[in-house]
Amino acid sequence: VHFALAKHHIGFYPSPSGVQAVQSKLGDFQWSRGAIQFPLDRPLPEDLIRTIVRFRVHEVHTKYKRTKS
Repeated sequence: VHFALAKHHIGFYPSPSGVQAVQSKLGDFQWSRGAIQFPLDRPLPEDLIRTIVRFRVHEVHTKYKRTKS
């Protein structure tokens, strides 16, 4: 996952699979295929970010195990 600061939001880039995994939980956040925008005038949704990061860590570990065998 990656973060980037913009003028009015923090861009969060968890890959398309990370966004798809939580798409139903994004509410009124702006999002696209591989990115989510968190406005600077609102608190960061730490639980949502934590869920996405855990999903991506599991996804990467699973992929690594398959390619290592």
